[in-house]
Amino acid sequence: MIQCEGLVKIYKTEDLEVVALHGLNINVQPGELMAIIGNSGSGKSTLLNILGGLDRPSAGQVRVGEWNLLKITDEELVEYKRRTVGFIWQNNGRNLLPYLSALENVEMPMMLGGKVDRDYAKQLLEAVGLGARMNNKLHQLSGGEQQRVAIAISLCNRPKLLLADEPTGSVDTETSDMIMSIFRRLNKDTGVTIVIVTHDMSLASSVDRVVAIRDGMTSTEFVKRNPGLDASVSGFKGSIRDEHEEYVVLDRAGRLQVPKAYLEQLGIAGKASMEFDGEKIIIKAPRKLG
Repeated sequence: MIQCEGLVKIYKTEDLEVVALHGLNINVQPGELMAIIGNSGSGKSTLLNILGGLDRPSAGQVRVGEWNLLKITDEELVEYKRRTVGFIWQNNGRNLLPYLSALENVEMPMMLGGKVDRDYAKQLLEAVGLGARMNNKLHQLSGGEQQRVAIAISLCNRPKLLLADEPTGSVDTETSDMIMSIFRRLNKDTGVTIVIVTHDMSLASSVDRVVAIRDGMTSTEFVKRNPGLDASVSGFKGSIRDEHEEYVVLDRAGRLQVPKAYLEQLGIAGKASMEFDGEKIIIKAPRKLG
C-alpha cells in the first residue's frame, strides 16, 4: 500500500535549508494497522503530510497504491486526497465545522465529492459509537466525541488509507483506549490500511508493527510477538519491548542506526569497534590504545 525508498524532504528559505527526511525507507502492506514513533523533529509528521498529499517530496520514491506522489500533478493530487486517503489530526478544529451537526460534518466531504450518502454517514457515526449523538452540534459533544466524529469524517469517502497524526493526544486515557479500539475494529471490518503517528508508547504497543524514525530516517522496527493479540484483551499491557521484538533497519548500503540508549550504555560515541565471528556481528566500544 505504501512504498517509500530513499525519500528526501528539504525545506528551503532564503538563507536556510532544513533536511527533514534523509533518504527514508518504509513499506506498509495493504490492510496493515501500524504506528510510527519518533521524537519531535524526527520527521514523522513530515512523512505523514507527504503520504496525505499535504506536502511534496523533494527526491526519492514514494508510492501509495497506484499513485506516484513524486510525479503526481496538481489535478491528480486533488483526486488522490478525495478518494484514496483519509486524515485525522490531533486538533479537532482542522477536522470539524463547529456550526454543523455531527451528521452534517460527515456529509460535507461527500457533498464536495459530488454525492451525499446519508445512510452511510449514519452508519459511520454508529460505528464510532455516536448513533445517538449524530444530530448534536459540536459544542454539545465532548473532546473525545468530537475526535470520533473526525474518524467518521475521514472514512466518509471510503479511502484505502487512513492517516492519524497524534489522534489521542488531546483526550484522556479511557477515551484513548476507546479510539484505539475503534481503529482496530475498522481495520478488521473494512480492511482499510491505518498508519498512526504517535509519541504515546502505550498506544503504539497495541498495534502489530511499530516503526521508529530518528533524524529523518527509519532506525528500528518493533514487531509484535503475538500478532493480532490485543493487549487489553490478553490482560497484559507492558512496555513496547515486552510485547514486541526489536529490529534494526538496514538501508541498501548496509547502514544502520543503533538505538542511542544502547550506545550510551556501552560508552560508544563517534566510532565503534566491529567484529564478525562467523555467526554474528559484534559492536563494542573501541579499545583504548597505549
